[in-house]
Amino acid sequence: MSQKQDKFNKRRLKSSYLSVIISMTLVLFLIGLLSTVLYHSKSIANKVQENIAFTVLLKPEAKQVAVKQFQRQLELSDHVKKTEFISKIEAAEKLQEDLGEDFIDFLGFNPLTDAIDIYFQAYYTETNEAESIEKELLSVRVVQKVVYDKSLLKLLKDNFKKVSYILFLLSIVFSLIAIALINSSIRLTIYSKRFLIKTMQLVGATKSFIRKPFIWKSLQHGLIASILSIVFIELLVRYSVNFLPEIQRLHNTNAQITLYSSILLMGLFIPWLCTYFAVRKYLKLTTDELHY
Repeated sequence: MSQKQDKFNKRRLKSSYLSVIISMTLVLFLIGLLSTVLYHSKSIANKVQENIAFTVLLKPEAKQVAVKQFQRQLELSDHVKKTEFISKIEAAEKLQEDLGEDFIDFLGFNPLTDAIDIYFQAYYTETNEAESIEKELLSVRVVQKVVYDKSLLKLLKDNFKKVSYILFLLSIVFSLIAIALINSSIRLTIYSKRFLIKTMQLVGATKSFIRKPFIWKSLQHGLIASILSIVFIELLVRYSVNFLPEIQRLHNTNAQITLYSSILLMGLFIPWLCTYFAVRKYLKLTTDELHY
């Protein structure tokens, strides 16, 4: 009878441990997936912003030396990602392709001017208003006019803020749910051992000695759950590359290290914290209170 009871308790203990690992894995997977979307949404928004060109139309009388010096200053600036000089001949050829006819023969002259396409770093267009950037460029002597897509920049900024706030709030909600679920699973596991905890305490075991094996077991479960969730996220990302190849470029080594390290730390910290307070609770209870 005693052996059957021991086997039953062992199976029950294993099932409780398994439920803890499964619940932690699912929660960490959801948090990691949401964090991946949030992280990559920022990268995608940066890529779009960095591909929006501020086209500087140069004055016809501007000397080539002054133009080259201006372009060189732009390229040396930390705020500028790259520049591209477009001569009026190249601009005319491109416009002819778009229109499908030779407008120069019709007009008798080339009305276009030399231009420089400036691609700023994403942070620069985020922190500075487009109007102030335009005003700064117009202050240069060789610049005649600045052309850019104002509506696209404004739309991108407004929508990215909204999406970021929503994803951030969802991350907080999922984190709270994660803590609640993991805490509940760990408390149920420790609840089944409350009499063992009290017995060890009554025979003179210190609190740290009693707490140590429970915390160590929780850290093991957290590590397993973190590794499983990371594997599932990586498999999902690799599968998604077949439909969205751009993900492969965004999900680079730096992104993987940042995201997976965060999942691993969370998977270790939350179980440690929940186990510490769960064991602490039963250490404070009297023997009579353990029956309620």
